[in-house]
Amino acid sequence: LSVWYSKNNNILVFPTGMISTSIFIYLLYKWVLLGDMLINAYYFIMSIYGWYIWTRKKNDIETPITKVSSNEKKFGLILFLSSLVFVYLVYVYFDKWGTITSYIDNLTTAIFFVGMWLMAKRKIENWIFWIIADIISIPLYFYKGFTFTSLQYLIFTFIAIAGYYKWKNILNKSKQSA
Repeated sequence: LSVWYSKNNNILVFPTGMISTSIFIYLLYKWVLLGDMLINAYYFIMSIYGWYIWTRKKNDIETPITKVSSNEKKFGLILFLSSLVFVYLVYVYFDKWGTITSYIDNLTTAIFFVGMWLMAKRKIENWIFWIIADIISIPLYFYKGFTFTSLQYLIFTFIAIAGYYKWKNILNKSKQSA
C-alpha cells in the first residue's frame, strides 16, 4: 500500500510504510535476513524524516520533486558503501556471513538504503534504486522459499516503474510552469 502511495506522490506513503516495516522487521528477523531487517528499521526512521520533509513548506509550497545534485550523488555513494560495510559487520557479528543470500541481501540493502533516502528527499532517481533492488530481491526471496514475498517484490517492481514515469511527468510539468 505504501509503495502505491509513493508512486502517487501521496504523503500517506509514510504512515502506511511505518506500519508495514514494523511487521517486516519481525518477519525478517525470523527468516534470518538481517540486512533486510535492518533496512526495514531504517525505512521506519526514514519515514519519520520523509514525513517531515514532505510536509515542510517554504513560502506555502511543498518540497518539489527534483533531480539529485552532485553533492547528493557523493553522499549517496558514501551511504551505499557505508551500508555495505555495516550490513557485512552485522552478518559477521551474528556468524551468518558467507552464504549467497547474505551477499545478495547485503547488496540489496545498500541499494534500498540509498533509494529510501532519495525518496524521502523527493528525488526522482529514487525509483531507479527501487527498481534495481526489487528485481534482485525477487529471486532472493523465491530461493529462500518466500514465494509470496517474491511475488510482492515483482508487484513492487511494476509499481516502481510506474512511479518513475509518474514522477517524471510531475517533474517535467513543474519545469514547464517555472
